[in-house]
Amino acid sequence: MNRLLYEKTASYKGHLIVPFILSRLGGETIYSYKLLAEKGHTSPLHQSDNLSGICTNNLEELIKIARQNLDEKINSYLGIDHFRERYIYQNNLIIIHYQSGQYFYDHYPPEELTNIAAPKLFISANECLNWIKEGLDQHKVS
Repeated sequence: MNRLLYEKTASYKGHLIVPFILSRLGGETIYSYKLLAEKGHTSPLHQSDNLSGICTNNLEELIKIARQNLDEKINSYLGIDHFRERYIYQNNLIIIHYQSGQYFYDHYPPEELTNIAAPKLFISANECLNWIKEGLDQHKVS
């Protein structure tokens, strides 16, 4: 699989829709998607692939398809947007969370939806982001 297109993600009903390039066919790019669930591994949809198997050459259409698929699976959703503080740095997806006066993060590398975050707490979102950036900059291949 190619790099996940974190810069094109969309949050919907407690899930993050993550597009990726499935293939190239006759000069056209075909997109599919994966999901992250705010409930993590307790959700049957966490890290699942395209729920309907319908792919398209249009990213906006793909997001619409994914939302329709989620509408069919999830009747109601009253939560807050768990993915609202998401950032992309060096093609890595960083999601900042706040709970009980502390910040922590999820970190997904460019090619897979596997959380590689360190178990570390921070006093601010900026401190968290700066720490992550420093770590990624140290490991950057020139």
